[in-house]
Amino acid sequence: MADLFDISGKKAIVTGGTRGLGRGMAEALLESGCECVIIGSSEGVFKTAEEYTAQGYACSAVRADLNVRDEVYRAFNESLEKLGGTLDILVVAHGIQRRHQPEEFPLSDWDDVLSVNLSSVFILDQEAGKVMLKQGGGKIINVASMCSFFGGQTIPAYSAAKGGVAQLTKALSNDWVSKGICVNAVAPGYMATEMNTALLDPASERGAFINRRIPIHRWGTPDDMKGVTIFLASHASDYISGAIIPVDGGYLVQ
Repeated sequence: MADLFDISGKKAIVTGGTRGLGRGMAEALLESGCECVIIGSSEGVFKTAEEYTAQGYACSAVRADLNVRDEVYRAFNESLEKLGGTLDILVVAHGIQRRHQPEEFPLSDWDDVLSVNLSSVFILDQEAGKVMLKQGGGKIINVASMCSFFGGQTIPAYSAAKGGVAQLTKALSNDWVSKGICVNAVAPGYMATEMNTALLDPASERGAFINRRIPIHRWGTPDDMKGVTIFLASHASDYISGAIIPVDGGYLVQ
């Protein structure tokens, strides 16, 4: 049974790996013996990698602005080079949020959210797919959202992008699973991260409603992403592809 979940020695790229859910997912892979490159948007990515290296993990870093197309390609290629040209696991966990009433939503914010949260996801998946097809297989884990299932409020761009991530995951699975590449997505519920600061405000009516509705009676944490990450990265999930897996404390079915 242990062999099913053994991913020691595998090579992985994790975007958004410096904080929040992406850091939890990267940490899960590192703790399981993977060599990881984490991609982040600030100088903090190097500090994070140094912290893990100091703990004995095989971790390196690449800084990139994933809202710039050329930067997406550069980040992927530089990460792949650090891994010696081999890639077993890709985790795409980066993202941004912009909140406005729909009638006031600036098109500049719409463009930024769709670029970061959807277009760059496709590019990274596509580039990983090219490598994995040559190798004969691999695991791609996208990060979707509860907003892949419903629309949210004041976040039309984010909801559109995350709906796109879910459909992209299914489409890529259709084309690649027969060639050994499993493509799945994790849909986090309401997580206590920087992206949800506005909802975590005790004065937020929307946040209070969400808190009451979560059946497990708490918001999620980055640690709650670890188990599903290992599962989807390992042989335990070899017959699972095209799935959008909620990690939400039961919120979706309440």
